[in-house]
Amino acid sequence: MDCKTDNIYFEELNDYIDSFAEKEKGLIAILHKAQSIFGYLPENLQEHIAEKIGISIAKVYGVVSFYNYFTTEPRGKYQVSVCTGTACYVRGADNITKELKKELKIDVGGMTEDRLFSLDCLRCVGACGLAPVIIIGEDVHGKIKPSDVKKIIAKYRNISD
Repeated sequence: MDCKTDNIYFEELNDYIDSFAEKEKGLIAILHKAQSIFGYLPENLQEHIAEKIGISIAKVYGVVSFYNYFTTEPRGKYQVSVCTGTACYVRGADNITKELKKELKIDVGGMTEDRLFSLDCLRCVGACGLAPVIIIGEDVHGKIKPSDVKKIIAKYRNISD
């Protein structure tokens, strides 16, 4: 998606920004909305938000770079995150990661060619009793084994067909 030419998306974002009486106080919510519309927050989109709110680009970038949720790079439709916290790591998160890399044919930080999946690792998701854990979108998959990966990924591929 080219943020410079997708005016309909900018209109949706602008309408959302305009709904805030105190726009600067809504910066995080606005960034969440922008990322949900565009899929990521490239520099030109951050500049647009800064201008529309009336704050510096440095302030917008500071918030974007501080919070792990925000990304300046495109991500797949389904973001696959492997928990690498202590409990998950001890219970085989590294093997889960290897199997995901093999199944998706991408490295951590990458996105599949069809833009369906992206893969990353998180420090801890707070679900230690379910270790090892992967999160796909908002779905938590716990106590998984490397042999479960193919079936889990197939489920999301089938949803998208």
